[in-house]
Amino acid sequence: MFSKACKYAINSMVFLATLPEGQERAGLKDIAFATNSPEAFTAKILQTLVRENLLLSIKGPNGGFEISEEGRKTPLYRIVQVIDGDSIFIGCALGLQECSEKHPCAVHHKFKAIRDHLTGMMMTTTLEDMALGINSGISFLKT
Repeated sequence: MFSKACKYAINSMVFLATLPEGQERAGLKDIAFATNSPEAFTAKILQTLVRENLLLSIKGPNGGFEISEEGRKTPLYRIVQVIDGDSIFIGCALGLQECSEKHPCAVHHKFKAIRDHLTGMMMTTTLEDMALGINSGISFLKT
């Protein structure tokens, strides 16, 4: 459903959101290890998130990445939108250029309900929500 880049972005943001207060910053190597993602690819993704003001990048010996205030309250929807765009939220299930109520594809009406539910879930699920699940042990970042 999501691209690899999007999966790594979400997992990286969730990992950073799980860090304890006073230790909210992590380096690239730690983030890549915690999310089972390649370092070089993770670096590019993190820079995209920095450009979109979802992460802060701090240089120097105690540097690293941390979630911005805006990023902490970010819904999952925003991360997906930044990395993968809007296609999952507005695109046709069968890939038609024009798919609407007036010109529906063969699964338009069924898929629209699923897409609307998915969009609603992603708009109401924040990084804090996901981090809470990780920190309480009911969900995981990797196997």
